[in-house]
Amino acid sequence: MSFITGAGHTAYGRLEGCDTLALMSSAAQAALDDAGLVRADIDGLITGYSTTLPHLMLSTVFAEHFGLKPDYAHAVQLGGATGFAMVMLAHRLVAAGVARNILVVAGENRLTGQARDAAVQTLAQVGHPVYEVPLGPTIPAYYGLVASRYMHEFGVREEDLAALSVLMRRNAGRHPGAHLRTPVTLAEVMASKPIASPLKFLDCCPVSDGGAALVVSREASRTGTVRITGSAQAHTHQHVSAAPSLTRFGAAASTAAAMAEAGIALSDVGYAAIYDSFTITLAILLEEIGLAPRGKAGDWAREGRFDPDGAMPLNTHGGLLSYGHCGVAGAMAHLVEARLQMMGRAGDRQVPQAPSVALLHGDGGVLSSHVSLVLERTP
Repeated sequence: MSFITGAGHTAYGRLEGCDTLALMSSAAQAALDDAGLVRADIDGLITGYSTTLPHLMLSTVFAEHFGLKPDYAHAVQLGGATGFAMVMLAHRLVAAGVARNILVVAGENRLTGQARDAAVQTLAQVGHPVYEVPLGPTIPAYYGLVASRYMHEFGVREEDLAALSVLMRRNAGRHPGAHLRTPVTLAEVMASKPIASPLKFLDCCPVSDGGAALVVSREASRTGTVRITGSAQAHTHQHVSAAPSLTRFGAAASTAAAMAEAGIALSDVGYAAIYDSFTITLAILLEEIGLAPRGKAGDWAREGRFDPDGAMPLNTHGGLLSYGHCGVAGAMAHLVEARLQMMGRAGDRQVPQAPSVALLHGDGGVLSSHVSLVLERTP
């Protein structure tokens, strides 16, 4: 068993003058303050990776920079699933007695720390070096391919995807730290410029600067916290050209395994934090997990089922689509928000009844690697 005793993140967006280590440090200090701990209390450290600081030993680089001397240090690379994978690893290590308090931290100045074309080229390298990359596809192009097939098979319309973008922007409008807060309408999403058909500009998450951190501990905080009761992964492929399917991925398997470990059912979940790099990502994951019927995620969003006061509150901070995406820390903001909601500390975004169970899911690559987490509120 493990507990999330502290959490913190920066605002996301254009943060001039903040590099990877500065963003990680800011988030880490916020998480320590939230946990009521000092740096000497941290005996484990897990970091992600940074495309603007591609060091082979980022965990120990950060430890030196931040003034930590951990007994255990590790850096993880699993694309967009990295944040949740780091938390899963921390959970397992704490339960195994390897450490008492593990700091999980990530950050990156992805917006201001590199040129746009360099960012596009770096991310495109997830493609197969022989069969994909030489043909020039970008990450949006890969997801556009998946979207086309998914829409054909399940009758999803472009308007259905746009509804998810509208929801995430509406949620972000309640969060002062969100990258994009101006409301958008369905018509505006539909009219935004094409990026990779059928995906449009507002179907895609922004590139942001930002950082996020959590403290995973062996013992609960005296001020109240949440515990991790289930975690699981699934890996179906790495490259799109090798995917066994373009409409069925590993989300169902990892979610089912995490819920089985936690001893819960979907009907027990009161809050969902689901990865949303693109609107099609969110639609596919919601539907494969079982939080919406196939082809109906957009309809359910329009009906208000995923609103903060709906049947299944979803990404109340605005998700990657509007809070922002700064690499590994992008999905970690989902977890920070879930914990705030569970503790009744989400302010204007607080759902009517603080959820006792939250389900989180992240994916890396092009729906390649999946990590699911179950959180439960402690008394």
